[in-house]
Amino acid sequence: MSARRGVCLVVAAAPGGGKTSVSRAVLAVEPELALSVSATTRAPRPGEQEGVHYFFRSPEEFDAMAARGEFLEHARFLGRAYGTPRAAVEAALAAGRDVLFDIEWQGHRQLRERMPEDVVGVFLLPPSLAVLEQRLRGRGQDSEEEVARRMAVARAEIAHWAEFDHVLVNDDFAATVAAVRAILHAARTRPSRLPWLPGFVGGLLAG
Repeated sequence: MSARRGVCLVVAAAPGGGKTSVSRAVLAVEPELALSVSATTRAPRPGEQEGVHYFFRSPEEFDAMAARGEFLEHARFLGRAYGTPRAAVEAALAAGRDVLFDIEWQGHRQLRERMPEDVVGVFLLPPSLAVLEQRLRGRGQDSEEEVARRMAVARAEIAHWAEFDHVLVNDDFAATVAAVRAILHAARTRPSRLPWLPGFVGGLLAG
């Protein structure tokens, strides 16, 4: 009765919305959950490792992978391409392992189209746009132009909130992490993910 199909848990947000921090916190306390490693055309940042943080590919290599149908989803964001390799995710779900996706709304939409029964989407909203801008400026790495560009992208991202199964206002980090974990635990018990359930219930009723 322990066998089940894995969950695709998507955590999305506007730039500065906290999806990466929340995702890392959930991963740290959910041993059955693993982060999906994306392919990207952006250059590695200091400390990032091939196959651990991303699969780093040239634009030509990325386009060739997309043409061969090797991605479950792929999209361009802030001038770079990102995509989720198909084979590793499908193998994990079949083995009953859950996969977390730190992606944007375009990727979530494509995943939902390709795997409608497997995807659970969570969108994180900022408490306000002023707080979001403060978070972006707090990074201390971006110019005024870049902050303005990211705020424009943020508004466009937030406009897609209604496409997700769950929406959380990320004003209390610990509460947000707890809510995402609760959503994951509930998704694991959906009847469609429990192949043994019809037989088990049939046995109960027969007795």
